[in-house]
Amino acid sequence: SESIGIDVGCLSFLTTSNGEKISNPRFFQRAQKSLTQKQRSFSHRKKGSSRRNKMRIMVAKAHEKVFNQRRDFHFKIARKLLQANDTIYIENMNHFKSFRALNRSMRDVAWFNFFNILLFKAEEAEKEVVKVPARNTSQMCSSCGRTVQKDLSCRVHSCPFCGLIIDRDTNAARNVLRLGQSLRGAEALASAMN
Repeated sequence: SESIGIDVGCLSFLTTSNGEKISNPRFFQRAQKSLTQKQRSFSHRKKGSSRRNKMRIMVAKAHEKVFNQRRDFHFKIARKLLQANDTIYIENMNHFKSFRALNRSMRDVAWFNFFNILLFKAEEAEKEVVKVPARNTSQMCSSCGRTVQKDLSCRVHSCPFCGLIIDRDTNAARNVLRLGQSLRGAEALASAMN
């Protein structure tokens, strides 16, 4: 059975533990100029007028188009990942709920929606999605397990201890995979002992 780890990001939508990067389509960002013009036109119309009502409908349709594009993209990526893998390890994103004002690019990615779709499709396909604590997955070396501090601007993981040089997101995805497999192994051992 094939297993894969996933690291999400803003530069690329996600990176897998085998090094595949899926680019971020930025649907809202691409539609933003048009949306802004429509919303501005809507706000300048007289309240209660038929032209204002038409603009309200146009703005709503533009937002719906972005929503549908993003949703379609999420379904396609989920299907692709589930066709190739039986178990998918993902970062537990619950800690992001504490950030009330996520920046616009993070909201545009809509990871929560993607993970919900992935969980739904996995259940439908009788495959497994395992949430893994996201703590230090970017800082830890996927080869030797030692911590290598780096800030977000550093896009390459270069371990001074074992010499591993790899893309930062691929390193994090490998850590998610390794951590998920070790957690599942510990659960299996605990249930066997009971």
